[in-house]
Amino acid sequence: MTSASAPSSQKLAFVPETRFGLWFLSTPTWRVHVLGRALADLQRLAPDAPRGGVMLDIGTGQGHSLPEMATRFAPAQIHALDPEPDFEARVGAMAKACPVPVTLHAAHAESIPLPDASVDIVLCHQTLHHIVDQSAALAEVFRVLKPGGMLLLAESTRAYIHSWVIRLLFRHPMHVQRSAEEFLALIRDAGFHVDADRISTPYLWWSRSDLGAREWLGFGLPKNREETLLNVVARKPG
Repeated sequence: MTSASAPSSQKLAFVPETRFGLWFLSTPTWRVHVLGRALADLQRLAPDAPRGGVMLDIGTGQGHSLPEMATRFAPAQIHALDPEPDFEARVGAMAKACPVPVTLHAAHAESIPLPDASVDIVLCHQTLHHIVDQSAALAEVFRVLKPGGMLLLAESTRAYIHSWVIRLLFRHPMHVQRSAEEFLALIRDAGFHVDADRISTPYLWWSRSDLGAREWLGFGLPKNREETLLNVVARKPG
């Protein structure tokens, strides 16, 4: 494991997580029902993802994504990026235990400290909705990806982030939240190509304002709803 910190002069807009949010990232609910299910869906959407290359994880958090990335996508190198002040201390043990070499970057997604066209796959799991300048972040992802490289993105949409439970327990830049369609437009505007069969909008229990109570009580799922989650595999044109 190595570390590469971003220049201290960088002062980019960032909304830090609540104490509850940081704790939640270490729970089995996060690891299994949020991270695990998203990665399984992204893996399904990207059966042709390159193996043996370089992966970048944007918004690594507690580092639980690192062994999952190593197992599911078999990269030769992982770069892990997060702007939280104590990121390197929090994720150090997970990075050392990862079976793939990991380089840590205490940096913002709007200024990724990697060369142009140096990454094969970028994972952005539940991170873009924390970023204020989402267009700048996607431009940086586009820059560091090799031609033909993939962006694996899993996001919560505005319908979920604006729900009462998320407003109560977590912290986000509320004015930049988007619908699934708006996120897809943003990705395409950044230059990525997205096929219809690379898009998934799961309606998982934890993403609903009733936390799945309606379905559990036997009322079924609403026929007309605004999607709460978006999983998408986007490709940089070759």
